[in-house]
Amino acid sequence: MKSYTIQEINEVLKGEIIGNTTKKITAPEQLEMANISEISFIGNKKYEKYWATSKACVAVVNEDIAIEPGEDRAFIKVKNADLAMSQVLELFAPPTPLFAIDIHPTAVIDPTATICNGARIGAGCYIGPKVVIGDNTTIYPNVTILDECTIGKNTVIWSGTVIRERCHIGNDCILHPNATIGADGFGFRPDPQRGLVKIPQIGNVIIGNSVEIGANSCVDRGKFSSTVLGDGCKIDNLVQIGHNSKLGKFCIMAGNSGLAGSVTLGNGVIIGGSASIKDHTTIGDGAIVGAGSGVTGDIPAGKTMLGYPAVEARDALKQWAILKRLVNDSKK
Repeated sequence: MKSYTIQEINEVLKGEIIGNTTKKITAPEQLEMANISEISFIGNKKYEKYWATSKACVAVVNEDIAIEPGEDRAFIKVKNADLAMSQVLELFAPPTPLFAIDIHPTAVIDPTATICNGARIGAGCYIGPKVVIGDNTTIYPNVTILDECTIGKNTVIWSGTVIRERCHIGNDCILHPNATIGADGFGFRPDPQRGLVKIPQIGNVIIGNSVEIGANSCVDRGKFSSTVLGDGCKIDNLVQIGHNSKLGKFCIMAGNSGLAGSVTLGNGVIIGGSASIKDHTTIGDGAIVGAGSGVTGDIPAGKTMLGYPAVEARDALKQWAILKRLVNDSKK
């Protein structure tokens, strides 16, 4: 089991130690559940009140903390406790699943595929013709990568993921279990004689560097050209990204949210959980769409939208307040 002194942890965090403890720190844990050998976090002053009843021996705290650690307890003061938490979690992270050999004998790899240095491929994987797997990329068991795909360096693809033909994924990406990249977009047109006619989806998906795709999320291939996810995008579980959508850099989409076809997101857009975005909509840089909202038109850069249909957040809150008063008045 890993353990560290407070001084060893602070060598990583580069913070200021307030107080002292001689206890070895064996794990990180939330304030209410921590025991006397664990480290916790106070990232907001409203959580100060929980420190007195917490058993944690150490807390990583923001610089504006107003309480004292107490006897045989200590704080590590940092500029951002939430970011510091990620560093502490890395210290205690268990090892990833082991590969006894780099390429499992049950993996099926087409002879025209290129497997670069240090790549690891697990049991039951299928790597199709003319696929390129970059240096030090890890592909866990039962992944399918079809013809002419390229996967960059240091990318991790977890079990059950399917990457269909001609899709391209960058460096340092993570695809969580059962993600589907490059399935057909949802394209049908009614015909009096034939019913719903399928529209061929002949494009692909291009994913930039340092992108993370959550479990069971789907990124559809383009109808004409490419569905594109820019560098640094973070996509939660159970997210749908429709054909020919374009995401800028560092966009966030929370669980159960979805983009219809040909949606454009600028850089740094945040889409809350279960939000829905209508097709051919453009959302500007830095805009935020609140959880459960339904976007039916373009959103300018920097706006925060809420509700169904989505309006500016302050207007939505006013509408809800008026509606609440009307309901209460009707009960009198």
